[in-house]
Amino acid sequence: MIIFGDGLHYFIDGLSIGAAFTNSILSGISISVAVFCEELPHELGEFAILLNAGMTLRQAVLYNFLSACTCYIGLVFGILLGDFTHGTPHTFALVGGMFLYISLVDIMGEMNEATKNVKNDGLKFFTLQNISIIVGVVAVFLMAMYSEIISFETME
Repeated sequence: MIIFGDGLHYFIDGLSIGAAFTNSILSGISISVAVFCEELPHELGEFAILLNAGMTLRQAVLYNFLSACTCYIGLVFGILLGDFTHGTPHTFALVGGMFLYISLVDIMGEMNEATKNVKNDGLKFFTLQNISIIVGVVAVFLMAMYSEIISFETME
């Protein structure tokens, strides 16, 4: 399941990188750097999980490499979607929705586990968690509302 999920995750990363490069070189490079920074700790964690699951070092490297190769398939699809259908905004919406879903599902599990482990001030901890989620949703909403005003290409 980890290898399959990782392959799907890499495919989505490739879609976003491909769509970003069809939009502009600057956005493609920035998305690539963001994906690299996100994938480095993610890959180390998965590598440790695979080793603890009983895989040999060679097997873990091979399976991680094979799942990472799905990024190239996603890259091709992202470029094709961006070039031939002018679907870059739709691709970004799809990829963003998938990343939000994955992160929220992961965060909700962690939040439930953390709330169970807190003995004192459980209500305070729960309130802080919900305020954090609301701040995050408002920040994403504001960035979406004012995305046309935010531009890094005109900066000097």
